[in-house]
Amino acid sequence: MAQAASRTGRLFMLMDALRSHRRPVTAARLAEQMSVSVRTIYRDMQTLIELGAPVEGEAGLGYVLRAGFFLPPLMFSEDELEALVLGASWVRQQGDDGLAQAAKSALSKIAAAAPLDLRDSMANTGLLAASYLEEAPGNNTLGPIREAIRRQHKINISYRDESGSATERLVWPIALAFFEGKRLLIAWCELRNGFRHFRNDRINVLTLTKVRYPQQRSVLLQAWRRENPFGDGE
Repeated sequence: MAQAASRTGRLFMLMDALRSHRRPVTAARLAEQMSVSVRTIYRDMQTLIELGAPVEGEAGLGYVLRAGFFLPPLMFSEDELEALVLGASWVRQQGDDGLAQAAKSALSKIAAAAPLDLRDSMANTGLLAASYLEEAPGNNTLGPIREAIRRQHKINISYRDESGSATERLVWPIALAFFEGKRLLIAWCELRNGFRHFRNDRINVLTLTKVRYPQQRSVLLQAWRRENPFGDGE
């Protein structure tokens, strides 16, 4: 069962890899991109073709995915497309390189699979996302914080409070709030034995511990919402 699930996941990954190329791509390049053998690519490609996936090409020449797969012409309305483009544009301006690249990649996948008229609508939308960042541009803690939240790992932070005093904290990160101009880490603080909010621009040093905190993040998030002590941070 696990092997079947793994192969199914690999087939979806192969479809995504094909969608990222507008011109025929060789099995060797796909194999390198997915870290599998060329023989595996040939076998999986044949499976996709037999399942009815709109793949064109053959071994030795390259493969290409016909436009429109998964996204028929009426999949997105004009309002929905504008919401997608506007949201992705805002995300790309939030000072997190990982999220910015993910937003760009997501839009590229949608555009590659969408019909030409929808691609034109995405490119020519009249909605612009304006962002005014107050945080120091050199702060690169957002990516590690998001990783720690996903893995439910504790993190050590060197933090400077509003008065300028420095402190060391071991915290359990449960959420990251994006305000206009500010980023706020919501966490359980072992020093204070309670929920605290830490402004991202005041975190001087962040260290990932790879140690899971003892409670489920969903449970902690529910408890924080019940208390709802939301502010601007310490």
